[in-house]
Amino acid sequence: MNAATAALAPLDTPLLQYWQQQLISLLQQQATDDDGAHDLSHFHRVWAAARHILQQHSNADALVVLAACYLHDLVNLPKNHPQREQASRMAAAKAGPLLQATGFPADKLADVAHAIEAHSFSANITPRTLEAQIVQDADRMDALGAIGLARMFYTSGRMGRQLAHADDPLAGSRPLDDREYALDHIEVKLEKLPGMMQTAAGRTMAEERLQRLRAFRQQFVEEWLAR
Repeated sequence: MNAATAALAPLDTPLLQYWQQQLISLLQQQATDDDGAHDLSHFHRVWAAARHILQQHSNADALVVLAACYLHDLVNLPKNHPQREQASRMAAAKAGPLLQATGFPADKLADVAHAIEAHSFSANITPRTLEAQIVQDADRMDALGAIGLARMFYTSGRMGRQLAHADDPLAGSRPLDDREYALDHIEVKLEKLPGMMQTAAGRTMAEERLQRLRAFRQQFVEEWLAR
């Protein structure tokens, strides 16, 4: 066992492995949409980020975090949907009965529901528990780094947005508008995420990933304006 494997051992218990498989099976039984930014791979990545943060918080309930990581997008509404800000509350309401039916510990259901509700940027719900803080950080982590960039352009393309302003991609002499230009979303929202992280471990991870976004943006602009 190497050092990395040893560090993860406490979060690789038979109990967590069992429930991870139960949660994956539960998700696979749900109706799916075609949103590739919120698929099963996204849930795996959110749990992976949460595992990293959990290493610094041994007092957190990892089972609550696990369940919320996999079920937080049970209701996934488009970013321009009029009820978008209610989606996480809807997801929490849907998760409860599904978890009950699988025999999930009843005394953890309320904490799972809160972590699901509070994960959403749109809902603007303050996480009241450590578990909710970890899930919120882990979900937002997937908006940063290389995967975050891919998801940003994928989502913007689905919504009919342009890649960037033709002549002023960094908005030096125009208002930022990420409803029109995908690249603007980095400054409008993504650059703010590290400062919004709830945990120190989350902030450190987020800052590292933000640097990758900035490096990409610089290279993008150089190529975009090459004429």
